[in-house]
Amino acid sequence: MRPIRTFNVTPALPQRLEPLRKLAYNLHWDWDVETEDLFRRLDADLWQSSRYNPVLMLGTLSQSRLNEVVEDEGFLAQMDRAAQRLDDYRRDRIWYKKHRPNPVPGECYAYFSMEFGLTSCMPVYSGGLGVLAGDHLKSASDLGLPLVAVGLLYQEGYFAQYLNADGWQQERYPINDFYNMPLHLERDAHGDELRIGIDYPGRTVYARIWRVQVGTVPLYLLDTNIEPNNQYDQDICDRLYGGDIDMRIHQEIMLGIGGVRMLKALGLAPTAYHMNEGHSAFMALERMRILMDEDQLSFTQALQVAQASQMFTTHTPVPAGIDLFPPDKVLHYLGQYRDRFGLGDDEFLALGRAHTGDFSAPFSMAVLAIKTVTFINGVSKLHAEVSRHMFGELWGELPLEEVPIHAITNGVHARSCVPKSTQSLYDRYLGPNWSQASPGASLWERVYAIPDDELWRNHEQCRSQMVMAVRERLTKNLLDRGASARELTAAQEVLDPFTLTIGFARRFATYKRATLFLHDLDRIRQIIQGRGHGRPVQFVIAGKAHPKDIPGKELIRSIIHFTREEGLSGSIVFVPNYDIHVSRDMVAGCDVWLNNPRRPREASGTSGMKAAMNGLPNLSVLDGWWDEADYIRTGWPIGHGEDYDDPAYQDDVEANALYDILEKDVVPLFYERDKDEIPRGWVAKMKEAIYLNTPQFNTARMVKDYANQGYFAASDRAHNLVRQNYGPGKELAAWQQRLTQHWYDMRFQEVAMSEAVDLQVNQVLKVDARVHLGTLTPEDIQVELYRGAVDVDGEIHTGIATPMTYQGQDDHGNSLYSITVSYTASGLQGLSLRILPQHKYLNSAYDPKLILWADPQDVTVNVGPDAGKSVAPLGV
Repeated sequence: MRPIRTFNVTPALPQRLEPLRKLAYNLHWDWDVETEDLFRRLDADLWQSSRYNPVLMLGTLSQSRLNEVVEDEGFLAQMDRAAQRLDDYRRDRIWYKKHRPNPVPGECYAYFSMEFGLTSCMPVYSGGLGVLAGDHLKSASDLGLPLVAVGLLYQEGYFAQYLNADGWQQERYPINDFYNMPLHLERDAHGDELRIGIDYPGRTVYARIWRVQVGTVPLYLLDTNIEPNNQYDQDICDRLYGGDIDMRIHQEIMLGIGGVRMLKALGLAPTAYHMNEGHSAFMALERMRILMDEDQLSFTQALQVAQASQMFTTHTPVPAGIDLFPPDKVLHYLGQYRDRFGLGDDEFLALGRAHTGDFSAPFSMAVLAIKTVTFINGVSKLHAEVSRHMFGELWGELPLEEVPIHAITNGVHARSCVPKSTQSLYDRYLGPNWSQASPGASLWERVYAIPDDELWRNHEQCRSQMVMAVRERLTKNLLDRGASARELTAAQEVLDPFTLTIGFARRFATYKRATLFLHDLDRIRQIIQGRGHGRPVQFVIAGKAHPKDIPGKELIRSIIHFTREEGLSGSIVFVPNYDIHVSRDMVAGCDVWLNNPRRPREASGTSGMKAAMNGLPNLSVLDGWWDEADYIRTGWPIGHGEDYDDPAYQDDVEANALYDILEKDVVPLFYERDKDEIPRGWVAKMKEAIYLNTPQFNTARMVKDYANQGYFAASDRAHNLVRQNYGPGKELAAWQQRLTQHWYDMRFQEVAMSEAVDLQVNQVLKVDARVHLGTLTPEDIQVELYRGAVDVDGEIHTGIATPMTYQGQDDHGNSLYSITVSYTASGLQGLSLRILPQHKYLNSAYDPKLILWADPQDVTVNVGPDAGKSVAPLGV
């Protein structure tokens, strides 16, 4: 029976308890431990069964319990303090105001992501990308940035995981009840749902807008599960990363194009747009269309203006991780943009192709993003290097080390991953600002003043709490599948709260090698059982494989089978349905955090950062963030950063290295206790992990980096280009069009050097050049000398570029340039000359992706003390 009318029924609270509603609908409670305690105090069992959802809990709580609470003066005082703390928090975010005293009018940054991992009760994320996005919003709120976020609201979200009796992963898709989640439905001035329409082939798909308030940051989520959409279109926002390639392109159109339209409908005009991965790259098409339709810009002008304010963060270290769409599908779904831009099929498809002449190449969302932004970054130093190799060809012959893909290493939100007891410890000894303090701040020295016994006893408490939480979750999952009484009893006895515990929790993709620790079964069995010394080791493992990833599921089952066959189910425990809540228990309660991916396929990795914030040493392959950490003082490296061509050999070497470290370093250090039963050496390593890693691998530092390197500059650039009815933007577009048309008319004609062959270190070398610029002018370009060591292949791979000085023209109108340099190192050195674009409105010489090198086959080279006379300007 379909209803003739629907109502959104919200919890009925006594007037005195109304502050609970305000607290429940702002996710600040997720990282404010006192507010979380307030909700737990209402009903601890209901808090847990509601998946830590205060909105659902308030709607479920009995009236009698509410009446009791109204009379509880202690509770009311705690509630009032929490409400006041939220008000103070929202008012006192000062970092942005302090560091951005003169923002552009209406400054606002839009952050687009396919998923957001904020809290357990909002399962609209799959893993690290989503949790990183959620932490980004939390720290943006902490810093007071004027940021808004854009995503999709999934009716079923990502799957809930359970294991059948054989240990095979099964998927369950619980329906998200949006009306019982901390969500606000956005409405127009008449009280009706605010909706937008997005054009798909032959129809318009409508979406409504929900808002999640993350401290001071609003996260707006689009939802297509409404009439008058047909069933297929309602399912666009059904499952995260679900469906086939057609559903994926539907979702990415909704995120990118729908997201831009949503912001416009909300009356928001961002000054910077940030694509978190390439899923949202279609936003660039919609922004250009709006600029053309509403401001009468040409396509090239709209591209320049949109590009100036757009940023792209890539998280993908392998080409296989990039979304690619067949050309015919792109033209089918987005042909209206091709027509509006006035482009041919291949011209339009070239926006998403690295090789524009390959007419059969698929359309890459990462390439589209790169071609339509002005700032690009990877998520660790190593990942930025890998990304320069992946995408460097887009900049032609630019040396790889100059490819403008920057590194902003990921971080994690400290207050979200450190439990209450540990936060209290840090607050007491470091002060309340530790969670946002910068690297090098004096308060970090106080870490060493924390008494060893206090830090260790707190950690032991966290380990015990994790053991209890793991037992509870295992028991619940066994009950759900009707397990036997024997299995239930065994689940309640897994893990020893006093044994060295190694944690491994991440997505079960094969390159992460979750079973590497089982490479030598006899040896790992001896390590686990502590044979010969009575010092046992246990493992807590969690993670999901993608529903279609059969090899990933096989890894999970192999772990389950090994533990059963070897009678080690109490010492190797797989925790099903990994989520934010399980993660927080594990990074606080384990003793060591293990990570052993195939380098360099881990773009960053953030779970190890969370562990380090809790004082856990990391035991990891030198990949992602760990490659730039102090892995000697704060943990142990597996290998020395080697890359292997033979995966089987790599597994042999790195598994043996893992066993050696466990046997010789980790186990002895953990179990070596003094008369007070304190492992002093281990605690010292814990302090180093806190001291060195907490301030550095923190989203407080990360978001400041995005602000200083990206958001501020993008807002300024966009503001400059739109002045005087887009005058600067139009000028820049016309210049680039002329530059592109005549770029290859230029050539180096003659180069003269003051010395012939042999030089000494620091000896002066004068270089002069005669350059034919064609119709371009010296104001359009910069001539540079590029020098460095010559490698065995005859190439300069890492050189230094130095601008040459314009000296005027010769009788034939050729431009003359000169420079004096010297070499600071001996050996075989070389030089070349090159030309890059320059313009007063150009953000970077690399943006046009044009570079012209002197061709040794075509240029005349003169050497000797008098060589420069042949290219001297008139009058010299």
